[in-house]
Amino acid sequence: MKRDMDLIRDLLLQIEDGRRSFDLLTPEIAEVLGESSEGKLPREQAELLEYHLDLLDNAGLITIKAKLSGAAWQIGQITWAGHDFLDTVRDPAIWRETKAGAKKAGGFSLDLLKALAKGLVKKKIEQHTGVELDL
Repeated sequence: MKRDMDLIRDLLLQIEDGRRSFDLLTPEIAEVLGESSEGKLPREQAELLEYHLDLLDNAGLITIKAKLSGAAWQIGQITWAGHDFLDTVRDPAIWRETKAGAKKAGGFSLDLLKALAKGLVKKKIEQHTGVELDL
């Protein structure tokens, strides 16, 4: 499964906005449990979501309060590192430029994306304020 940085960013934004629970129950599992399958994620989408929540946890960007694989995840909070990353990629224009720059370079890591976005934010601040930042 490939890491989707747009989904990583989107999940962080959702968590920041207060989302604390992710239902990963698929229609098949709901049926086995005798629950309604209405509104449940298809298996592929549930697996993708679970994979990316796990990546966020492993990267130290969020904390997990509880997780039942294939059922639901309860989010604790965004960590300091998660807030720092989110603050650098929050602006949609900065995010587009960051992804374009990473694509041109032919690869990226979370740290490189953060550094690239941070550089773009720094440049934007300097353009708007005239203050040169030494970061």
